[in-house]
Amino acid sequence: MRYTLRQLQVFIAIAHHQNLTRAADELAMSQSAASSALKDFEHQFAVQLFDRVGKRLQLNEQGRLVRPRAEALLAQAQDFEQILLRHAEAGPLNVGATLSIGNYLAVGLMAKYMAEHPDAPVRLDVANTRQIADKVLNYELDIGLIEGELNHPELEMIPWHNDELAVFCHPDDELAYKQQQQGHIDDSDLLAARWILRESGSGTRQAFDRALHGLLPDLNITLELQHTEAIKRAVEARLGIGCLSQITLTDAFRRGSLVHLTVPQRDFSRQLYMIVHRQKYRSAGIQAWIELCRNHALNP
Repeated sequence: MRYTLRQLQVFIAIAHHQNLTRAADELAMSQSAASSALKDFEHQFAVQLFDRVGKRLQLNEQGRLVRPRAEALLAQAQDFEQILLRHAEAGPLNVGATLSIGNYLAVGLMAKYMAEHPDAPVRLDVANTRQIADKVLNYELDIGLIEGELNHPELEMIPWHNDELAVFCHPDDELAYKQQQQGHIDDSDLLAARWILRESGSGTRQAFDRALHGLLPDLNITLELQHTEAIKRAVEARLGIGCLSQITLTDAFRRGSLVHLTVPQRDFSRQLYMIVHRQKYRSAGIQAWIELCRNHALNP
């Protein structure tokens, strides 16, 4: 072969950081050694993979074209190394999860994965759907668990868990009393309420907007918050009503600190997804994680 795995590592690190110094630090190399490796790599194939913009090295069209193949080759080599060194099928895994999944489902999945593969640690990155998707696209994460729906040609969407949003309020809210009387609340109640919601870009907000189609322009949205617990605390403080995943509200409904409002005229069901870059090599660890998630959906 006319290239080395070290050259691939340097190319991928520079593509990620867009900076030679940070790439060299990540690989524990000197800056001159990293620069030399990249120059040799490009020279061997008479190709330029980066545009030099000041101190930045920005992937050009040719670089973007070969990066997915380079990522896949290096992932295969790392997977092979794990099998040889650890005698294990699955290796370390970088998982991303949206807030609801990360706080209420992912930790349990991590525990099961690491129990089955004790030499394979899992790193969890929690953010909103848009941020997790960006990190999967940039190969910063091996796999993402998201609440929203995406349509991106480079991402494979794998359904794995059914979920449903729940509208909720303080036990002393007037909507709680109305529900006791008539068993549900209607669209006029939704329009009159003050809402405390997740921010745009989150999967929960995407599902909420879809469920309340036709009412959105007239809703009174008082607060938009990034964290599930902050929304629950704000509703407990009687600042408004909220809408979050059922999985985040189970304990609060059981304690009676929040009340589930029934809205039969609106569909709050949704699908949770796993996302993987289509060009990413499906290592044994990724395959094991996908299988674990599917089994959890069948036997939660």
